Amino acid sequence: MKSYPIDQIRNVALLGHQASGKTILGEAALFAGGVTTRIGHIEDGNTVLDHAQDEIERQISIYSSLAWLEHGKTKINIIDTPGYEDFVGEVLGAISVVEGGVVVVSADAGVEIGTEKTWRYLDRRGLPRIVCINKMDKEHADFDKCLSDVQKYLGSHVMPLTLPIGQGADFAGVVDVVGRKALRSAGGKVTEEEIPAELAGQAAEWHRKLMDFAAEADDSLIEKFLESGELSDEELRRGLSAGCHAGTFVPLVVTSAASGIGVAQLLDAIVSMLPSPEWLTEADAKGGESGVKKIPVGPSEPTAGLIFKALSEKHLGDLSFIRVYSGEMKVGEDLYNASLETSERIGQLYFMRGKERAETESIPAGDIGAAVKLRTAKLGNTLCTKSKQVQFVSLPVPKPSLHTAIEAKAKGDMDKVAMGLARIAEEDPTFRVEANAELHQTILSGQGELHLEVILGKLKRNYSVEVDMVPPKIPYRETISAKAEAQGRHKKQTGGRGQFGDVWLRLEPLPRGEGFEFVDGIVGGVVPGKFIPAVEKGVRETMSMGVVAGYPVQDVKVTLFDGSFHTVDSSDAAFKAAGSKGFRAAVKDARPVILEPIYTVEVLVPEEYMGDVMGDLSMRRGKILGTEQEGSLQKVKALVPLADLHRYSTSLRSMTQGKASHTREFSHYEVVPHEITQKLIAEAKKEEEE
Repeated sequence: MKSYPIDQIRNVALLGHQASGKTILGEAALFAGGVTTRIGHIEDGNTVLDHAQDEIERQISIYSSLAWLEHGKTKINIIDTPGYEDFVGEVLGAISVVEGGVVVVSADAGVEIGTEKTWRYLDRRGLPRIVCINKMDKEHADFDKCLSDVQKYLGSHVMPLTLPIGQGADFAGVVDVVGRKALRSAGGKVTEEEIPAELAGQAAEWHRKLMDFAAEADDSLIEKFLESGELSDEELRRGLSAGCHAGTFVPLVVTSAASGIGVAQLLDAIVSMLPSPEWLTEADAKGGESGVKKIPVGPSEPTAGLIFKALSEKHLGDLSFIRVYSGEMKVGEDLYNASLETSERIGQLYFMRGKERAETESIPAGDIGAAVKLRTAKLGNTLCTKSKQVQFVSLPVPKPSLHTAIEAKAKGDMDKVAMGLARIAEEDPTFRVEANAELHQTILSGQGELHLEVILGKLKRNYSVEVDMVPPKIPYRETISAKAEAQGRHKKQTGGRGQFGDVWLRLEPLPRGEGFEFVDGIVGGVVPGKFIPAVEKGVRETMSMGVVAGYPVQDVKVTLFDGSFHTVDSSDAAFKAAGSKGFRAAVKDARPVILEPIYTVEVLVPEEYMGDVMGDLSMRRGKILGTEQEGSLQKVKALVPLADLHRYSTSLRSMTQGKASHTREFSHYEVVPHEITQKLIAEAKKEEEE
């Protein structure tokens, strides 16, 4: 397997909103690079990049997929990423290991919510990027509107390197603005022509603007430009590349992935505008006062690489995708897993094209490959030399927005379910599984309904177990709203030694969120000190079980202020029982109420759906806190009871045609309305009777 010098490697992620054509653009790039003999079609299930069974069945990208091609003398590693927000973990994993992104925008849709989100992810890493307006052959393609959209929402520093010759069914080629020529496509052949008269003025204007940008980006060009007012094509490209690397300029190209028009020019831009891995001289690692420090990376540094993707499939086995930042990772060497403090022998290494593997003896610094069946290493781990230990830092992942409980369809399968879900969670940092002791349910948390459906499909396929999704129980709480006192007396005589404990408790409400406070107010030893911990234990146990409807009690101050004891019959057990009885009696006189969890919800939504979203939040007993502009979208902030948020992400996407998204975070507990309180008490009584 040929090895490439670090300056002849480009690592790039294809990013953007769902259905913008990223996967077919990747397929067209592989075809243009001579890797394949035809451009694959998603409908036919024959693409290189979407090769997983569930991707073929659903006809969407679910996982990030790695493939490489050669363009000129440069190796381009392409990571195709999903556009659906449910699979954002795959996107963030890819962005954490590339030096540049290609943000794909559909010519008939313009900038969408997924476009802006991926743009912000690139901003967080300070990565250079190219905008690709794809699908120029679609019926409603509109280049001028799309470019205006891009410059309005993504920045005026986005400027075209190519212009379309025609659009929709008339899309026939591109104008190379830098080279000042037209490249017309017909019958699979590309011919070089003069720029069409109707585009000549536009092309000349953009050429002049690009020259201004290039001169400003490269100090060595300013003097010549000021003197002559001109730059050579080579100088122009050099200046634009410097601006792209610095983030002051973003090149834009136009394509039709389906026909292949403009794809060669996109590959030219990747090679000439985006940096090679040697641009990255430092990487974020764990350490330092802030928790993150910069460490030098490159071919001359000791070997170190990050596992940014883990995959376990029956037809592929266990694969760990690795970006090598420093040195050279070689077959047969022992490396140190700094994350787990274990050693790892490198058995086999591969360069990947979808599911196809090309065996290699080593992966050099700057390149991306995969290792098979590593012993202990997991997603997010760093493999390095023991003499220079390092742990690279990946991008933080968003919190889950959808939660569901599950039940195994077959009795006795929960152990297999738990094992399978634990393995899947190791491969997907945006998915969580929790055996909730309070709710007595297994809770799955993910980025959306589709995300969880895919996970359960994988569970069935790989581990032969099936589950049903059921609504998660709500973690209600009980508390009191008034002060009360009550006696707790436990007396039992059954022959021989009896049981006796007698306490008086005073209950007072605490501010919301304060929890529990126990005060020993005994004077004169009416309750011996040795029994007081037992009283507190009885109170705590009763609090955990609830008094009104079986929910844990919180925000209560309990004072033990009086009582009596028997020199023979009193014991820890008796005073524990007395504490429990006294607490139950006092709660009933202290105007008990049920509390429900309230969440802060933030919704990013296009203006046209604002009314629907705010109305829906109000229907869910939500309190709108305010709205503000964020890019092309509106951010709505509200407080909403958790009980009314079940499957909210699904409803939100349905009412906004997939154009809105939300995040949620626990805020506080509030008193449940009276009618809901009565319903919860009735349900608790019914459950107790059953």
